[in-house]
Amino acid sequence: MQKKLIAAVILTAFAAGAHAASNEDIVKRHFATLVGAQPKTAELTMFLTMMPKGGDLHHHYSGAIYAEQYLEWVDKQGWCVSKTNFRINTDKAVVAAEQAKPAPLRGCVSGSDLVADNNAYRALLQKWSTLDFYNHGADQLPPDQTFFDTFGYFGPVASTNTAEGLRTLKARAIAENLSYIETIFELAPITADAEFDKLLQSPGFDSGKLEAALAALATRLEADPSFAKGIADYVANVQASSAGIDDEQFTMRYQPYVLRFLSPSVVFSQMLASFKLAKAEPRIVGVNIVGQESLNVSMRDYSLHMRMFQFLKSKYPDVKTALHAGELKLGIVPPEGLTFHISEAVQVAGADRIGHGIDIAHEKDALGVLRTMRARKVPVEVNLTSNEFILGVKGADHPVDLYRRHGVPFVISTDDAGVTRHNLSNEYVLFATRYKTDYAEVKKLSYDSIRYSFLADGDKQRLIKQLDGRFAKFEAEIARSLAKQ
Repeated sequence: MQKKLIAAVILTAFAAGAHAASNEDIVKRHFATLVGAQPKTAELTMFLTMMPKGGDLHHHYSGAIYAEQYLEWVDKQGWCVSKTNFRINTDKAVVAAEQAKPAPLRGCVSGSDLVADNNAYRALLQKWSTLDFYNHGADQLPPDQTFFDTFGYFGPVASTNTAEGLRTLKARAIAENLSYIETIFELAPITADAEFDKLLQSPGFDSGKLEAALAALATRLEADPSFAKGIADYVANVQASSAGIDDEQFTMRYQPYVLRFLSPSVVFSQMLASFKLAKAEPRIVGVNIVGQESLNVSMRDYSLHMRMFQFLKSKYPDVKTALHAGELKLGIVPPEGLTFHISEAVQVAGADRIGHGIDIAHEKDALGVLRTMRARKVPVEVNLTSNEFILGVKGADHPVDLYRRHGVPFVISTDDAGVTRHNLSNEYVLFATRYKTDYAEVKKLSYDSIRYSFLADGDKQRLIKQLDGRFAKFEAEIARSLAKQ
């Protein structure tokens, strides 16, 4: 019956002499059969892998690289990996000493030797990614700690071969019909200022004087040659690493990031450097703040950080910000900690996009925040896989439907696909199988991921025009395939 219905639709469309519009209509009906009462996940995976996807807007470079590639880089650097704690050892003397031992006695081995030992390799993947977390019975840390700890394992090698890493990500994106990535690339330059930290910690510090204190700190940083060098080195790295990445098939842009759990002066120095980087290099299109939001320092200084962003936004109003906010759920922090993160990111810091936004239902004025986000068109970057793993939030517990019903825009993105070992097509599959949707919505989500990007207007229009052509080709291909069934 289903095949007869599809065939009838196709015959009607061709009889009317329709072309692109009829193909789209055929694809709409076909998609509806895939997401019915019992979703056809395998067919949906094929369909959504083939479907053009505009952009991935919440994408961490280091978290997107798979562990297998990091092990190759360990060998490029001449380092070794401990077979007991799976940490990278960068001490060449230690590496030489280990290599002098007979192979069975080596405790720190090359990446290739570790891969050759299946037991050690599988154990490493359980430390460097979330693989097997729900698939074995060994003692484990909590999921959120497991996730964030992975970065400490591959951290020493994450920035050693960025040009090669970007090429890998580009090839993987093209393979799943993704045309744009806005990656949270490298840590912004760090400069500590003991005078500022001491001032903020002094008893009775008047928060009304924060802006003057920030202005004074900015002046000191701008006079520091090492601060300027950090910015220049970062720009040079982006330019060198991104050479040859952009072409007719694919475009990539970059965000420096700020770690939120460091001292106030270091956090502000990273913010200031990031804003300056976005002014200095056109391929650096925005600023982000990252790090586990539930950590003590992250919670303690959250409002301070939002005021820092507010201060810098007033100085650099055209620099875009995408802020991780509300990546929390009830029980991880006390209830009071769930009531203000998204609202302050939007209303104080002036965020242009919100990453995660999970705790929106607990905000003090949730309806008011939703109205503001809808009116200002502040989209939420939805990361279904990582939200499920880190916070245990999925299905009806996830606020994507809440944002949807209140007209708040959102985009589908990956977060850290190398750590959680998935891709953007998989995120679309999760969305299609968990939430009632149709082809028109998933197609709109693809376009929205370009519309809400931080690309320059000319680049944005170029990619939207390309998307028009890619969707026309995709829909024609699906229609032809169905006609032959």
